[in-house]
Amino acid sequence: MTVIRKTLALAGAVSIAFGLLLPAHAEDKPLTIMESVPGLTFPFFVHMMNQMKAEAEKLGGITVIESDGQVSSPKQTADIEAAITQGVDGIVISPNEVDAMAPALQEAVDAKIPVVTIDRRVDKVPGILAHVGADNVKGGEAQGELVMKLFPNGATVMNLQGQSGASPAIDRNKGLHNVLDKAADKYKIVFEQTAGFDRAKGLSVTESALAGMPTPPDVIVAANDDMILGALEALKARNLGKVATIGFDALPEALAQIRDGTLTATIEQMPGGQSRLAVDTLVSFLREGKQPAKKVTLLTPIAITKDNLKDAERMGEVK
Repeated sequence: MTVIRKTLALAGAVSIAFGLLLPAHAEDKPLTIMESVPGLTFPFFVHMMNQMKAEAEKLGGITVIESDGQVSSPKQTADIEAAITQGVDGIVISPNEVDAMAPALQEAVDAKIPVVTIDRRVDKVPGILAHVGADNVKGGEAQGELVMKLFPNGATVMNLQGQSGASPAIDRNKGLHNVLDKAADKYKIVFEQTAGFDRAKGLSVTESALAGMPTPPDVIVAANDDMILGALEALKARNLGKVATIGFDALPEALAQIRDGTLTATIEQMPGGQSRLAVDTLVSFLREGKQPAKKVTLLTPIAITKDNLKDAERMGEVK
């Protein structure tokens, strides 16, 4: 169900700035913004939503319409259509599926509602104000490079891919293959299949894969931490603690597992930084008429191991 948080702000007198009619005190202009993520069942998106809401509260005078896509493009589409009807000033969204969400986002753009995408880019809608995300290809490459560093003489690799149709899943898989395919004689992907960014599926897919293998892989790479945490459960059940495991997202739970020596590594993509910058970009445009310096801003992910845990964005949340 849509949740609305309201704050109060005073409207200023009208003046002309940047060729637009704006309040004299633009920083005080009341705004209503829809903030939407694919699904709040995922800890990653809960963190992103919390960071977006916190940034809106910090900026002040912003009513936030919170949208949980429930991992359903029709649900997220309905939320966008409702927001358009309500006359929101702008939208910050991480689309559930980039192609399936394009028509609804085009509808918002056509209604003159500025849209900033976050995490997942929708190339089919040219009128989107800006995109803020991580360079997921480089993130996948970081996973592949770490595999090579851990196993300089070669390795067998199990690859748990993310949600079909989601741009991060596509790009992370591409990055991993960019690196490993160049040395396919040494680094052999012996199994790869989607586990939908889901922990339970990560567990079940890994269990099935291990059951069909004569020997376990040297390393399991997953496109997010939920899947690799599920894979860890499957490995534990078979007493295969020596298999290296690499996730993606740097969730606090994954960071704790790295600290404790259970998980080998994860990839940090700064989701809080993405979220805050996306909100700032939208609000700067709405209040000041400020066009983003770049239409696409991509943060470069880094591999987090036990040696550099301090560099993880959410390390402070680890208990």
